[in-house]
Amino acid sequence: MDVIEVWNGQYACTLQAALRMTNEAFATHLGIGIRTVATWHADPTIVPRAEIQQLLDSVYEKASAAVRQRFQLLTASSTAHDSTPAAVSVPTAQALRVAIAIVIRAEDVLMVCRRSDDAAGITWQFPAGVVKPGAKPEVATVRETLAETGVHIAVRQHLGSRLHPITGVMCEYFLCEYLAGEAHNSDVLENVDVMWTPRNSVTRFIPADRIFPPILAALEEQT
Repeated sequence: MDVIEVWNGQYACTLQAALRMTNEAFATHLGIGIRTVATWHADPTIVPRAEIQQLLDSVYEKASAAVRQRFQLLTASSTAHDSTPAAVSVPTAQALRVAIAIVIRAEDVLMVCRRSDDAAGITWQFPAGVVKPGAKPEVATVRETLAETGVHIAVRQHLGSRLHPITGVMCEYFLCEYLAGEAHNSDVLENVDVMWTPRNSVTRFIPADRIFPPILAALEEQT
């Protein structure tokens, strides 16, 4: 297989395995967010956007002959056994866990608009980031909020955890305090926009039945 006509999560993860890279190293190599790589592992059928297709093309074309040979062997093996890259050995493969920040500033809460190829998918969300192996979710909450929005925060309360009803991902929710920074879109590959939204208007952007109930309670309690 010398040319990939359309990259999907399966092929992307197989390329990662051929390169023998961790999720973080592969994301850095491509210049994308680690969340995107984790999503490919969670859903091998997902088809990345055109600009990421081009990034994957470029990495594959520049790979050494040994890497390309491993990719072809892994792809052939995966097809023969009707398996997905989840069965391919990747150093830090783990169940996807995400830390989510509910950032309060006076009467507003911080929100981001994700890029999505699925019109029925989630668009507006609270800032979130993948929790790396061995890392504390509180650290991921602070780090990813800053990386995505340019806003410095402090974690004040753990609101709880759940399997997200739409994505099936394990989510950890944290009530956070705004400290400093001008909100802006710092991750243009992952997000379309960032904004402060009145707390009483959140359900205009996310249906109330999709919001973790402790979040709604926390937003109502804040003064």
